[in-house]
Amino acid sequence: MFLLFIAINGAAQDFVYTPKNPAFGGNTFNYQWLLSSAQAQDTYKSPEQQAISRYSYGLDPVKDFAESLNRQILNNLSREIVRRQFGEDALQAGTYIVGDYQIEIGDAISGINITILDNATGATTTVSVPYF
Repeated sequence: MFLLFIAINGAAQDFVYTPKNPAFGGNTFNYQWLLSSAQAQDTYKSPEQQAISRYSYGLDPVKDFAESLNRQILNNLSREIVRRQFGEDALQAGTYIVGDYQIEIGDAISGINITILDNATGATTTVSVPYF
């Protein structure tokens, strides 16, 4: 009789599973903690990130030097074009090859047309400088 009494008075509790990940119905406030925890454990580096860590600017130093030199040449050319166009000396028409660029300067009715062809990529840029 005593066993029957214990069995009747015994109570059980339901187990309820609540996921932690908000993608599976968990609390949305767990998202930042889960993301920062996953990022802290991530040791994989993409090839781009490896290149950035190898060189401070993310490029090969020789390639960076060549790009810097091309930028300086084009800056000097643009300064010279403006100085000659609006100064006393006229700019000579012709084709010039500077580094990776082929620059064609020609006269037109309204001004000077400058076509810059990047031999490395094949991109073309045309600039028209009007007469004043």
